[in-house]
This record gives sequence, structure tokens and C-alpha cells, in this order.
Amino acid sequence: MKKIILCSAVFALILGLTGCKSGKSTVKVGILHSMTGTMAMSESPVRDSEMLAIKEINEAGGVLGKKIKVIEEDGASDPSTFSAKARKLLEDDKVVTVFGCWTSASRKAVKPVFEELFGLLWYPVQYEGMEASPNIMYMGASPNQQVVPAVDYCAEHFGKKMYLLGSDYIFPRTANRIIKAQLTQLGGTCVGEEYVPMGHSDFSEIIQEIKMEKPDVIINSLNGDSNVSFFKQLKEAGYSAEKLPTMSFSISEEEVSKIGIENLIGHLVTWNYYETTETPKNAKFVSDYKNEYGSDRVTGDPIEAGYIAVYMWAAACEKAGSFDVEDVRMAAKGLSFTAPEGTVTIDGANQHLYKQVRIGRINQTGLIDEIWATPGAIKPDPYLSTYEWARGL
Repeated sequence: MKKIILCSAVFALILGLTGCKSGKSTVKVGILHSMTGTMAMSESPVRDSEMLAIKEINEAGGVLGKKIKVIEEDGASDPSTFSAKARKLLEDDKVVTVFGCWTSASRKAVKPVFEELFGLLWYPVQYEGMEASPNIMYMGASPNQQVVPAVDYCAEHFGKKMYLLGSDYIFPRTANRIIKAQLTQLGGTCVGEEYVPMGHSDFSEIIQEIKMEKPDVIINSLNGDSNVSFFKQLKEAGYSAEKLPTMSFSISEEEVSKIGIENLIGHLVTWNYYETTETPKNAKFVSDYKNEYGSDRVTGDPIEAGYIAVYMWAAACEKAGSFDVEDVRMAAKGLSFTAPEGTVTIDGANQHLYKQVRIGRINQTGLIDEIWATPGAIKPDPYLSTYEWARGL
């Protein structure tokens, strides 16, 4: 009798974990983004794109015959909150996967939780690299798909004296360590390097230092609403994009309207996707997104990456015939998806995407015009192992 009870309990546990053959009509997934705090400006639109993808998949019949049920939590722009909410989603809500985070600080905070509980996070934003967790699918650019080509472009078109400005957390500090090594290889100079707390709003001293150092270009890795204050104050100090161009890594179309188009016209960004990207799939994606959330809304790289994440998870589940994390991970290796940015493929060795690099210039309408791109999708190299100058980083 005890053996029967034990076997029944184990069987019930297995069914609960896989969520595939339990007879339930839904499968639970988590969405974990900052809906409040300094990062809400950037993260809430990504949440919207993930919800759009889920709605579309549900309307098409769901995944493995089950409709997706969303359990949503607010990371509140705080890494410790992200960690606690990730644990809740996996332990209490028993979601089969999670879509979420933005900053590397939030990703680093939840990473040990996903590894401990063997969950699976689909992360939608470019980042600093130097990581490849079996429990994270990286949908944004690795440094060789954003940072490195951006610096090469700036050195060729503007000059090799660069001022590095970032928010004080993992991504900007690691990205700038990469940039300084790259500048040494290029024969360039880092004429200044400053970090400010998240939400920082007074850039008067930094702009004064920029005036003194006279860089050829500013490499900007500020995140969240600090960008609003910085670009407004930079313009008030008499700096236009023509006088001193800025290359940003975390400003997409959604942030442009919040920062102010008048403060950003002509400045540069590097991503893998823009609303203006010309592919057949993108025309439909932009139309569907605006139909769902309003004609005044815009898409952007992290928004598109969040959308990609949901569809790739669904495709991996269908391929695996299961919602089990290990089965889905294995099925995702080499999986391709025709995305709004073009065809993307999951590298089976590191769970990052092959992606095309696009450098863009912000125009007078607040959209971004592509001015340079790689010929095709670039293999992800999160540890920059193919760059001799990056050894030891």
C-alpha cells in the first residue's frame, strides 16, 4: 500500500512539473518585468510584446493543445525584488518558464534562483556577455553583436577619443572594460569614464568634464530615466549630435519619446532591430502591435526580442512534445525563427541568438534610420573568445 501511495505521489509530481499530460487545459508561464520604478519606462513595453505573442499563440490554439496562462509579477526596478519574485513564480506558482528582466543586475539576481530550481528564463535584452547559463535563453545581443561593432563604427567615422558614461551596475562597467581593451587595440583613448546611480538626474559636473576633455564621441550606457536628464542637459549645454555625437546601447524607439525627440535628433544607437527594419514579417508585427496598444505606440529591439522569446519557447515545446525545462532546452538547440528582424537561430552551445547588427540614427519623427548593418546574422560570442585583444577580460 505504501508503495502505491509513493508511486502515485511521484507520478503526480512529474505531471505537475511537465504540465503536459496533466489533463489541464492551460499551461502557466511567468512574466517578470519592472512595472514600477526607474526601469518601468523601458520594461513595460517589453511586457506588452510578450503578452501580444501569448495572445496570438492562444488564438491559434495554444501550445501542445494548451492555452497559455500568465502569472505576472513586478520586479519594481530592484534586483532583490526580482530574485524574490522569480522564486515565487517557480516554487509557488510552478510556472514552466519565465519571460523577463532587463538590467543585468536583475538578470544576475535571478540567475542563481533559476539554476537552483532548474527553471528557464527567456531574457530579452542586449547585455555585456561573459555568461552562458543553461537556465537562461539570451534573446538580445551579446557584446560582439552590439558593443564591439558600435565602437569600431565610431572610431572610423568620428574619432578614437571616447568618453564612457554609464549607470552604475554590471552592464555598463563590463561593457566599458571591453571598450577600453578594444580602444587599446585600435590605438584610441578613453578620455573619461563615469558612472551614476540608477535614476540619477544631475549631470552638470559630468558635462563640464566632457567640455574639458573634448571627446570625439560619447559612448552611453545609461539605463532608464537617467537618459531623460542627461540628453536634456547635454542639449542645454550647447551640444548637438553634429557637434558631439553620442552612441547609446539602451535607447530604443520607446525611450526616444520619453527623453524628447528634440534632445536626440541625429544621435546614434546600436541594436539588431528597429521599427523601420524592412522585412515582410516586421510590417505585420508593427501593425499588430499598434492595433493592440495604440497607433502612437512604437516597437523597438527589446520589444521585438520579448516577442521572439515567446514564439521560440512555444516552438521548442512543440518540438520537444513537452514543457519540461530540460526537454525544451535540448529542443531549442539550433532552432530558427523568422522574426521581424530576420531569421534568428539559437546557438546550441551557448543559448544565444545569431543576430544581424544594425547601427541607426534617430530622426526627426522619433524613429531610427538604419545607417549601417552587417551583411547577415552574426554568430554570438558572449565571451569574445574570437578577439585576441579581449583575452583576460
